[in-house]
Amino acid sequence: MTPPPARRRRTGAKGTTPAHNLPRRGAVRRAQAITTYGVGSLIAVDHESFIVSGLDEADQSWNADESPRIYERRLARLLDVDYFRLPPASDDTSKDGLRVRRFPLMHSCPECTELQHHRHFNPPAGRSVCGTCEVDLVPSRFVVACEAGHLGEFPYWQWVHRSPDRGATTAGRCGGKLTLRSSGRTSSLRSILVSCTCGQAPEVSMEGSFRRNALKDLGLKCRGPRPWLGTSAPTQECGIPLRTLQRGSSSVWQPVLKSALSIPPWSNGRADPLAGHWEKLRKYDDRAAVAVYLDAIFDEAWPISLDEVMTLLDAEREEDPDGGATPTFDHRYRALRNKEYERLRSGNDESEHSRDEQFVCETPLGDQSVLGPLGVTGPMLVKKLREVRALKAFTRLVDAESTTDTKEMPLSNSPLRWLPAMEVRGEGVFLRLDEDRLGAWEKATAVAARVERIRIAHQRVLEERADDPSQAVPSPATPRMVLLHTLAHVLINEWSLEAGYPAASLRERLYAADDMAGVLVYTATSDSAGSLGGLVAQGEPEHLDRTVRSAVRRAEWCSSDPLCVETEASGTGGTNLAACHACVMLPETSCEHNNILLDRALLVGTPDDPRLGFFADVLAD
Repeated sequence: MTPPPARRRRTGAKGTTPAHNLPRRGAVRRAQAITTYGVGSLIAVDHESFIVSGLDEADQSWNADESPRIYERRLARLLDVDYFRLPPASDDTSKDGLRVRRFPLMHSCPECTELQHHRHFNPPAGRSVCGTCEVDLVPSRFVVACEAGHLGEFPYWQWVHRSPDRGATTAGRCGGKLTLRSSGRTSSLRSILVSCTCGQAPEVSMEGSFRRNALKDLGLKCRGPRPWLGTSAPTQECGIPLRTLQRGSSSVWQPVLKSALSIPPWSNGRADPLAGHWEKLRKYDDRAAVAVYLDAIFDEAWPISLDEVMTLLDAEREEDPDGGATPTFDHRYRALRNKEYERLRSGNDESEHSRDEQFVCETPLGDQSVLGPLGVTGPMLVKKLREVRALKAFTRLVDAESTTDTKEMPLSNSPLRWLPAMEVRGEGVFLRLDEDRLGAWEKATAVAARVERIRIAHQRVLEERADDPSQAVPSPATPRMVLLHTLAHVLINEWSLEAGYPAASLRERLYAADDMAGVLVYTATSDSAGSLGGLVAQGEPEHLDRTVRSAVRRAEWCSSDPLCVETEASGTGGTNLAACHACVMLPETSCEHNNILLDRALLVGTPDDPRLGFFADVLAD
């Protein structure tokens, strides 16, 4: 966050008054509006707290010039939308930007210690100060949420007036006022004291409010509040138990992000004018019918040739399921990844395409045989790359990567035909593991047993978070997936040290399935660490050979060994084995799986079984 800019009188076109002249409360980067401060998240600006509003009014408030449309047909088809929009980039002459609402509404005054609704302090217009003491008000540090994604105010009245048997009373009818103060004795919740001036209840601390059943014991359940959608949002009884959270906790908001690479034939931008028409075009099988439809939607010359349209239709149908079955979300996502893997393997030459081509992937010129002893094959230099990341929904309390659709909270009250998204243009290095060597390694009994421990732990976590354990999504943990995931992490760490890239500026993209065994490491930011050619140079075989050997040797030892390599379980719920922040873990923005399903023993072995590692021969050299 940056401090709020100096207020200036803003005008609309030709000096007219803008349609909305809302006060500004700080600024965020476009990428943050997708990954950190998206719809439904809490955002702190100086001493104030807000929640980012939903998208129901965004079509009117987001200026087309400041929030342009972007297109990525394969991702749009996956998410069932027509297009995406960049979050608005506002300046001093902008009419609007991301809209926010004040939340939480419960505030306290550090001077008079009163705890009440913000408006009851009678603050001057545009300020958040106590009308009596004239000091800055403090937003409530505590909020409540449920696993269905609802968010509400902490029930201070019920907490103070609870009965000795932990049940709630007729709180709020006593006529008193709440106060909040800190005893200053410790920094724990025990020192945060809440009381009521009615005198009917003793002063109580916030200690115990974070217990899983603390609010359930008061007889409280979620009533379905959705403050990011405003007062017009329907409120219905949810019934799921509430949990107390710190306002700044990462559990309050986690984005559900989906992304896709722009690959041929969709990567030259020529298909963009047909956005929103593909579902109708798919109904026609012959060229004549497609030509008639194009004549109907374009008054003048077609922006794309008929041959190109037919090629695009064929490419889209290749991702349909066999037998004409209705494709599921999981099927479409697997098909999306499969096509990327095929294109990364085959590549394309930059000289064969126009400068509008957004995907250029070439075979390195060096001798690839040097990678044979490593079990690495098929390196490709991805010189141009475009990734579109869309904010599909968000979750609270539960991991966004392991949740089901029923626990995903939508971004608007009514369905929209678009989603907010960002695009990253960069470069990368793609490599694969030798299938013969990988197949023999993953069949080893010790390897399978070690990965099975990770899979069981991860599946248990998924079942605990599911409403119906029998419907929990299956864990993706397999020997090749964990191996590829850990290899990607050590490569990113190595390039961060040797090539000067910040670890947070690189990102992994895994292709792990029965018929896939590849890793793409690419630049995840478009700033100075973006597309400068340095990462592509690391994909040349002689450089890649040196990088892999160095990364594997570095992974052989961790500053937390022997505790790290000999641990029986680590990470959330035991979903990692030999992995910690001193060896293979990365910044969260770099990892597809939130730093779980990692085990460097699968790379280098263990003291008891050195041959367990896929790269054991490298260490023996």
